[in-house]
Amino acid sequence: MGRNREFDVDQALEAALCVFWRKGYEGVSYTDLTQATGVERPALYLAFGNKEALFRRVLERYYEKYLDFIPAALKLPTSREVAAHILFKAAELNTRYPDRKGCLGVHGALACSDEAEPIRLALINARADGEASLRNRFERAKQEGDLPETTNCAALVAYVLAVLHGMAVQAKAGFSRDMLESVAEQALSTWPTGNSTLSGKSS
Repeated sequence: MGRNREFDVDQALEAALCVFWRKGYEGVSYTDLTQATGVERPALYLAFGNKEALFRRVLERYYEKYLDFIPAALKLPTSREVAAHILFKAAELNTRYPDRKGCLGVHGALACSDEAEPIRLALINARADGEASLRNRFERAKQEGDLPETTNCAALVAYVLAVLHGMAVQAKAGFSRDMLESVAEQALSTWPTGNSTLSGKSS
C-alpha cells in the first residue's frame, strides 16, 4: 500500500507559486522547490508531476487567486473603468510582496531555452485568452457608444496590455506603487470616449 501524502498540497502549491513568481520558470531548480515547499522531490513528482506540470498548476492558481480582478473589471459599466480597474489593481499586486515584485505571467518566461518552449507558449496562450475577453468587452463598449465608432478595439487592448506588462517590468526594477499608479493615470488621461451617457460617467 502506498503511503498517504504527509503534506498539504494546497500549501505546497502556494509555496511553489511564490518561488516561480520570484525567479521565473527556468530560474527555479528542484532544490528551490523542495526547500520552499518542505517536500522531497519524489513526493513532489507524485503530487504534481514534473516541473512543467507543476508550473502549469501554479499558473492556474495565479490567475484564479491573484488575477481575479480582471474578470471583475470586465463587469464594470464603462471601458475606461474596466481599464482603470485592471491597471490600478495590477499596480497594487505588482508591488504587494517585496520578495516577488512584478507579474508571474510576464516574468515567468521572458527568455526561455528550447526545453522551456512549452511554458512560453502556455503563458502566451493564457495572455491571449485574457486579451480576447478584453477585446470583446471593448467591442461591446463601442456598440453601446461608450467608445467612438472609429475605435480600433484590438489596438486599444494592445495598448492597455503594453502598459500593463510595462508596469510589471518596472515593478521588478523597483518602481513604487505610487509611480506605477501615476503611469496608469497617464495612460488613462487620453482614453477615447464616445457619445453615450456611460462615457460621461467614466470621466
